[in-house]
Amino acid sequence: MKIIDKINKRLNSDKVFYSFEYFPPKTQRGKQNLYFKLEKMSKLEPLFIDVTWGAGGSTSDLTLEICSNTQNILSLESQMHLTCTNIQEDVLKQTLKTAKENNIRNILALRGDPPLGNDKWEASDSNFKHAIDLIKYLRKNYGDYFGISVAGYPEGHPESDYNADLNYLKQKVDAGADFVITQLFYDVDLFLKFYKDCRAIGINCPIIPGILPIVNYANFKKLTDFCKIKIPEYILNDLEPIKNDDKKVSDYGIELAIKLCKKLIANDIKFLHFYTLNRENSCVQIIEGLDLTKDLPGKRAFPWKPRIGIEESVRPIFWNNTIEYYIQRTSDWNQFPNGRWGSIHDAQYGEIKDYHLFSIGLGTVENKREMWGEVKNFSDVSEVFINFLNLKIKYIPWCDNLANETSTINEKLIEINKLGYLTINSQPNINAMPSNHENGWGGSDGYLYQKAYLELFTSKDRLDPLLSKIDSDRYSYCAVNKQGDIITNCKDATLAVTWGVFPKTEIIQPTIVDYESFLIWKEDAFNLWLTEWANIYHKKTASYKLIQEIHDNYYLVFFVDNEYIDGDIFDLFNT
Repeated sequence: MKIIDKINKRLNSDKVFYSFEYFPPKTQRGKQNLYFKLEKMSKLEPLFIDVTWGAGGSTSDLTLEICSNTQNILSLESQMHLTCTNIQEDVLKQTLKTAKENNIRNILALRGDPPLGNDKWEASDSNFKHAIDLIKYLRKNYGDYFGISVAGYPEGHPESDYNADLNYLKQKVDAGADFVITQLFYDVDLFLKFYKDCRAIGINCPIIPGILPIVNYANFKKLTDFCKIKIPEYILNDLEPIKNDDKKVSDYGIELAIKLCKKLIANDIKFLHFYTLNRENSCVQIIEGLDLTKDLPGKRAFPWKPRIGIEESVRPIFWNNTIEYYIQRTSDWNQFPNGRWGSIHDAQYGEIKDYHLFSIGLGTVENKREMWGEVKNFSDVSEVFINFLNLKIKYIPWCDNLANETSTINEKLIEINKLGYLTINSQPNINAMPSNHENGWGGSDGYLYQKAYLELFTSKDRLDPLLSKIDSDRYSYCAVNKQGDIITNCKDATLAVTWGVFPKTEIIQPTIVDYESFLIWKEDAFNLWLTEWANIYHKKTASYKLIQEIHDNYYLVFFVDNEYIDGDIFDLFNT
């Protein structure tokens, strides 16, 4: 059934309806665990669910698979995202053919973000430059078979002004779009103005607000800063005194979302769309807090039993520092979604860039050139990393900003970067630090522990002397190059490097260094040399060739110092 038909049947109802958005996880077990979450959330009887389309079609097959299974097995009306990025007509035809064969009748048509490594959006097929081209193609070739939704931006799209964006939205609706789903927002008045402005220019189709609950302060700040989302001052003031208490932030996020939704409902908005980020807890509590579950029959049952123990007890550290890898790997954990890192088997393990309404990026080519400059030799590259540690530049491809705890080891990090060890992630050792410390997490009355951790790029000739010093179990390490050559003393190991002890509970939320996760992160980490750095230069320049050489020849390495009480991981670098 088309979603618009379901919406139209409910326009005169007194009830409020809601929908959920998900993205395809990267691993087979992550996908399986997403199905378990979908099964549980299906009991909330959403009006529909939708599934994102990987950047450049990178998860297209999985998007189709998930939509097919939710549509045909779980009986959830499923909407598939479809973007113009890297799309060709023959691929589009096959995708839509497969969708029809699997009873998928709903498409969210998007232009999509630029392919990785490109600052500007360029069409792969001149017939598909904008979302409106997809809409026209669908209507011309498939008539009314597919229901079509489009994106709306209450604060305007980052690449156009507000009024121009409104006019373009009207063109998409006039071309055949059935309804609008908006980008996230935290100011209901902005949405209501957008809604009114749409009606004023003749956009009369349903407009569904997009809701993203706050689950973690750092997560929230990174996302809203990158997306340039306006945050009312009262929200920032409310969060400031509790920002280091994950439980309180999560509870506040749920309460705030309930408050925002109630205001929307009071203004006759009957449909709500939740960006779940493949999480379950917050959205469920919001739906319950709005008292929307009282009449649900709870009749659905998945055709197979969930596995026992699918939750993991420890989590990977590798994606700490980059926005694109941060949010989707921050998962629910005993109702403390605190920004520690998700297992590769979690449903949250996917791609935040697949959320096209978020418009996330590391900045323009001009911004990057201004920060990183022309690099003529390895010393110039090292200087960029040192400038980042000295706060002279805002970010590097692997790290959006420095964690507060970095200040305790910053001078030592600078010294090893001068030696040619290009650090992208680190943490100091900690022994029984109170959890209410400014760098703490997990609430009050607890104690935190950390093993020192370093992650860096370096050449083989610099790596070998370090490894020759390691002749005991004190240090764990793994080094891998782009080609997949591995040097390690901890294959198949899972090393807890962060954990906390709290009253009346077991040891909770350790961060891990995990061999399998590291090898997957390797692909992301090496690709960033090219997609975010080399591509700001012309390919024939010395700067491009230098970054390419580092990408091709350097090793990505992690070190863990297992002596967390009195150890100093930087002893390795002493000559």
